[in-house]
Order: sequence, then structure tokens, then C-alpha cells
Amino acid sequence: MIRFHLLLVTVGALVLSACANTFDAQRLGLPVTVSSPVEAPPEGSHFKVTSHAVYAFWGVAQVGRPSLDKALAAQLAGAKGIANLKIKVRSRWGDVLVTVLTLGLIVPRSVTFEGIVLPSAPPTPAPPPEPTR
Repeated sequence: MIRFHLLLVTVGALVLSACANTFDAQRLGLPVTVSSPVEAPPEGSHFKVTSHAVYAFWGVAQVGRPSLDKALAAQLAGAKGIANLKIKVRSRWGDVLVTVLTLGLIVPRSVTFEGIVLPSAPPTPAPPPEPTR
């Protein structure tokens, strides 16, 4: 009876943790905000990038992980930070089709990152040299 409960708890933990994503902004190396004040909306270049997370065996094992820093590597060079970051994870029609055709052995998810890349402050110009007499 104890083995059955242990098996039930183990299977329940695997099922509840299946297809779970963890997003960590510390790996970007830039400050990231999820929202900004309405009075002062951020100014910068808007981005929207869709990547894919891929899971195996009905979502228990993660095969592919979406990466915001790889997707925005060129835009993040010299940037001050990211503002208004939104992350949407969903199953699109193609994702569901792949899941059904593979009987759940491969489970893709579409992950969309959306936000604003804040430009770094322009360098302050050096004061003009003093004229010599």
C-alpha cells in the first residue's frame, strides 16, 4: 500500500511539472522590468520574438529551451535594459499537430517574448579644448 502511494506521488509530481518553463532575467546581464509607469512610458526599439520550447515523453523531459539572449543578441549589445517584457507560452495549431502525430512523445510549445529594448545613454561629448594664447 505504501509503494502504491509513493508511486502515485511520483507520477503526480512528474505530471504536474511537465512542460514547465522557468525564465530567469539574471542570465541576460541587463535590468529587466515587467511594467513601467504610465506617466513615463519607456522609449526604445520594440521587439517581438517567437521561439520554441520542445519537450519529450509527454512533457516530462525538456529537449529544447527558448533563449531571449540568443534571439536578441545583436539588439542587446550596448543596451541599457529591457522594459515591459511579456512572455506568452502557448500551443499553436502546428504544435498541437506535432503532439498528436507523435502521440505525445514530442511536445512543442511556442514562446513569444515581447518588450522594448532601452538604448544606452549617448556618451556625453567632451568639452571643447581651451584656446591657447
